[in-house]
Amino acid sequence: MHSQSPGRGEGALAALEQLDRAQRPNAPQRPTPVGRSNRRSIRRRGPLLALVLPALIGASGLALLRGNESTARGVGGFVLVVLAAPLLTVAGVPLRSGTSVYAVAGAASVVLWCGLGAVAARRATRGTIATWAGFWGEYMVLLIAAWAGTVLALVGANLVLGRSLI
Repeated sequence: MHSQSPGRGEGALAALEQLDRAQRPNAPQRPTPVGRSNRRSIRRRGPLLALVLPALIGASGLALLRGNESTARGVGGFVLVVLAAPLLTVAGVPLRSGTSVYAVAGAASVVLWCGLGAVAARRATRGTIATWAGFWGEYMVLLIAAWAGTVLALVGANLVLGRSLI
């Protein structure tokens, strides 16, 4: 059998323990929170970034409607504009018109998208690690739900009124 001397290895262990206790000059005194600035950035910018996709869709819808002479462009433009501003259907836009109706419904839709962006930012930052990918994932779920509600409102209005709105 192989016997060890009682002092063997204790010197190295003591030296390692002493290194662990020693204060390093470049080491931070307290741990920095992971993702703190990213969390703040997502919560601050999320509601404004939530307006980007609806604005792009609304602009493309308006471009289709401008000077259109075909049914396909008219229907496509109408659908895109209603998806960009879902509260247009609440204001009765397919049946009512006027600058004030469009302005109020557009402003209310901006508030809706900012609110959905704020909810998505809160949901994306409630965990330990906050990322922009998490924000966009949460936002897309809310965006698709809002769009589904808009499409159901148009279909429901079409069924109740018994005539084609588009």
